[in-house]
Amino acid sequence: MLPLGGGRGFYYICSMQHVKDDLQVRWLKLRIKLKERFGIKPDMDGILFLIGIQELGSGKQDFSKEQKQDLMHIAVCTVLSASGYYALSGHDEDNWPHFIQLKPLPGFIMTEQENFLKDHILLYFQNQKFID
Repeated sequence: MLPLGGGRGFYYICSMQHVKDDLQVRWLKLRIKLKERFGIKPDMDGILFLIGIQELGSGKQDFSKEQKQDLMHIAVCTVLSASGYYALSGHDEDNWPHFIQLKPLPGFIMTEQENFLKDHILLYFQNQKFID
């Protein structure tokens, strides 16, 4: 049983909830800003797709289903490279970036994995000066 009131366990749970709430608020603000910019409020996959297009640098074009998956993979590798999980290893003949994995990803449950990725996506958009 966790102590209530001023107990250490209670503070820890409240602090973690505050961190999760803050992440969700920042995530919603990003989605709203993207809606203002692109006319849609994208979900996680849509945001990863946008990052992939940005990193590919090819501008607007039609992509096959496989290319869309590749763009999302580029996005995941790009945003997680900030924490040293991936590094750019070069580009292929079509100028698509390729990455190498430097360390294993944390073994999170689904919700934690999603929050981990959201946090890295938010950092990416901060580094791009799209959000504060």
